[in-house]
Amino acid sequence: MPEEPAPAPRSVIVRAAHASLHGDLTVPDGAAGIIVFAHGSGSGRHSPRNQRVASALVHAGFATLLFDLLTVAEEAAERYTAHLRFDIPLLADRLVGAIEWVRTQRDIGPLPIGLFGASTGAAAALIAATRAHGIGAVVSRGGRPDLAKDALREVGCPTLLIVGGHDPDVIELNRRALQQMIAPAKLHIVPGAGHLFEEPGALDEVTHLASSWFQEHLAHRPAQQPSAGSPG
Repeated sequence: MPEEPAPAPRSVIVRAAHASLHGDLTVPDGAAGIIVFAHGSGSGRHSPRNQRVASALVHAGFATLLFDLLTVAEEAAERYTAHLRFDIPLLADRLVGAIEWVRTQRDIGPLPIGLFGASTGAAAALIAATRAHGIGAVVSRGGRPDLAKDALREVGCPTLLIVGGHDPDVIELNRRALQQMIAPAKLHIVPGAGHLFEEPGALDEVTHLASSWFQEHLAHRPAQQPSAGSPG
């Protein structure tokens, strides 16, 4: 039988930490959880790599939220100043706000939540996992978990760190971060892959690893109770 077509994403406005942020939300029937993405420096919700991972997760039965961590005005200024891409506390605040927004939405609010972070977004995801209640799992792709600093010791959920084999500096940073973590955590090195996983088959391995990690650690978690007064 032909594969069921994936549901189309719908545009949403995520209100997070006093900012209105543009997002794309995709919810398959019977979703086992929702994965909130935190993109890396100089990127956004249209990142082709994150979109490809998100598409695979939707086919695996997860809802996905890709959203811009910066407002339109901030992104315009950032192109010239690059002053916000390493502002990890700001990015973490926005991600925590997005998680809180998810929990107010009637169709997705009760779902178990996982986080997928890339580059600097991985640090924001790890910090958010210590501040937002009930995060079930985190996956980092080519991430900078070291930028989460002391929060690494406070992460309580299973965490998968994925790094390209041809990205030695980031491998070392991830190894050091792994040593500081007390949560169930694993480092997976994709042979032959660079920082952006552009090599043939590299991103396919990332999508398989992420899907398997969320299936193992998120899909069977009990649903959350939606927030009071949740909108439709």
